[in-house]
Amino acid sequence: MRLLLVRHGQTPANVDYLLDTSVPGAGLTALGEQQAAALPAALADEDIEAVYASTLVRTQLTAAPLAAARGLDVLVRDGIREVFAGDLEMARGDTEQGGLYMRTVFAWAAGDTGLRMPGGESGVEVLARYDSVVAEAAASGAGTVAMVSHGAAIRMWTAARAVNVDVPFAAAHPLDNTGVVILEGAPADGWKALTWAGAVVAPVGEGGPTGRAVDAD
Repeated sequence: MRLLLVRHGQTPANVDYLLDTSVPGAGLTALGEQQAAALPAALADEDIEAVYASTLVRTQLTAAPLAAARGLDVLVRDGIREVFAGDLEMARGDTEQGGLYMRTVFAWAAGDTGLRMPGGESGVEVLARYDSVVAEAAASGAGTVAMVSHGAAIRMWTAARAVNVDVPFAAAHPLDNTGVVILEGAPADGWKALTWAGAVVAPVGEGGPTGRAVDAD
C-alpha cells in the first residue's frame, strides 16, 4: 500500500506555537483553509482511494477538499489524532515543557515505548492506536491511502515504523502545515519512506537507515 501521511493546515495554535492536542481542537486559519484547498492539486498525481482524518476538527477541515475532489467520504478515526500532551497541554513549543513533549515522542520512536507523557499516553498506547488505523486501511485493499494527521504523531510513527527513517532525521525535520510523508509497505512486511516533504529519502543500503534526504522534487 502507498500511504500518504499529511499534516493538517495551519491553526491559530500553530501561529502561537502552542501544544493544542485535545479533541476537538482549533479550526483552521485563513491560510490553513487555503492550504487545504490546495491539497487536491498538490496530490493530483496520486491515485487516492481512501481519505482518513483524525477526530480533531483541523484534520477533517483539511481532508474535506481532497475527499470531495475524489468523490470520497472522510473516514474519521481517533487512532491518528495527535499525541495527547496531558499536563503539558497548551504549553508553548519553545519552552522546557514543549521540549519535554518532543523528547518523549522521540523516545517512543527510539524504542522506549513504556515512557508516559506527563498526565497523558504511553508510547505503547499511541503506537497501537496509530497502527490500528493503518492496519484497517491496508486491510481495505486500497492501493493508495491519504491520512490527514498531525506533525508530532506523523514524525514519531514514521521514525518508529519506517526502516529508512531514524529518530535524528525525524527530529531535525519538522513538517510544515500540509506537508506530506509518503511511505509504501504493509503492516506485516514493514514500511519504507519514499519522500519527506518532497525530498526523496535514501533507501536502506544507501548510507544506512538514516532518513537522509537524497533529492528534492
